[in-house]
Amino acid sequence: MEHLALYRKYRPKTFDEVLGQDHIVKVLESSVETNKVSHAYLFVGSRGTGKTSVARIFATSIGVSVNDLYEIDAASNRGIEDIKELRDGVRVLPFDSKYKVYIIDEVHMLSKDAWGALLKTLEEPPKHVIFILATTELHKVPETIISRCQVFTFKKASDAICRKMLLDIGKKEGFELDAGSAELLAILADGSFRDALGELQKILNFSKGKKVTREDVEKITGAPKTTLVNDFISAITEKDLEKGIAVVRNASLANLDMKLYFKLIIQKFRMAIILRYAPKLMNDSLPAGRQGDLGETDLEFLKALIKKDKEGMLRSGALSILLEAYQSMDNAFITELPLELALVKIISKL
Repeated sequence: MEHLALYRKYRPKTFDEVLGQDHIVKVLESSVETNKVSHAYLFVGSRGTGKTSVARIFATSIGVSVNDLYEIDAASNRGIEDIKELRDGVRVLPFDSKYKVYIIDEVHMLSKDAWGALLKTLEEPPKHVIFILATTELHKVPETIISRCQVFTFKKASDAICRKMLLDIGKKEGFELDAGSAELLAILADGSFRDALGELQKILNFSKGKKVTREDVEKITGAPKTTLVNDFISAITEKDLEKGIAVVRNASLANLDMKLYFKLIIQKFRMAIILRYAPKLMNDSLPAGRQGDLGETDLEFLKALIKKDKEGMLRSGALSILLEAYQSMDNAFITELPLELALVKIISKL
C-alpha cells in the first residue's frame, strides 16, 4: 500500500473510462470513427481533470504507437531551442504509425520566441503530425495559436462523480468509505480527480482499519471537524451571534483552511434546506443507510436542527448571504471576516 500510486493505477485507458467529460469524449470518438482528425487540438481545464489522459487515449485510438507518441513538459522545455528541436523532429516520418502525436503539457509556459516558432509549425504542419496542447491558463495562450486549434474545455469533476469514483476505488482497494468520508474527500479535491485520488491514497496508507469514516478523513487531512460546522449552523438557527463568532474564532485558532471551512458550512446548510422543503429529493431511490450525501449522524443532526428552527432561519435568504460572502473570501485580508459579517447579516435580517 505504501508505494501504491492510485492516480496512476486508475488512470483511464479508454474513452469509456473517462469520467465527467462526455461532451469531449463524444466529439473525439466521432472524429476517429469518421476519420476527420484535426492537426492541432487545445485542451483547456484546471489541474487533474483528465487532459493528458484523454490526449493519450485519443492518440491510441487513432493507432499511434508508443514509438510515435511524444510528451513534452513546456514548464521545463519552454525555450526557442526546444521548439526548434521539435520542429526538426516533426519532419521525420512516423516509425510504425500513420501519425506522430506531440502532447505539449502546460503549453502556456512557453516563451515568446518559442510561441513564434511553434506558430510556424502549426501554420504548415506535415500531414503526419498531430499536436495536442494542454493548459490550465488559456489567457496566456496567444490568439494566433488558439485560432489554429480545435479547443476543448474540460470541466471540473463534480462532487457527485468524484464521490462515486472514490467509493468505487476504495472498494477495489479493499476499503469501505462511508458517505461522509467520500463527501469530504470530494470537497477537498476541489474538482480534481488526481487530487481526490491523492487524498484517498493518504487516507488508505494511514488508516488503521478497513472502514474509513469522516472522522478518519478529518484527522488525517486536517480538514475542519464536523462539530465546528454544526456549531456555526446551530448559532444561525439560535440567532446566537456570540456563539457563532466564537466558533469562527476557534476555527481560525485551529489554523484551518477558512475557505474550505466556509464551503463545508454552505454545503451542509444547503442540505438542511433541501431536507426541510424537499425531503423526497433526499429519500427517493437511495440505498438503505444513505440519505443523499449525508451520513446517519449528519442526518440526525439536521433533522433535530430543523425541529428547533422555530424562527425559520434555515432558508434560501441565509444561504444567499453565505454564498455572497464566500465569493469575497479571496480578497479578505482577515480570512474569518467574511464569515463573521455573513453571520451578523443573517441574524440581523432574518
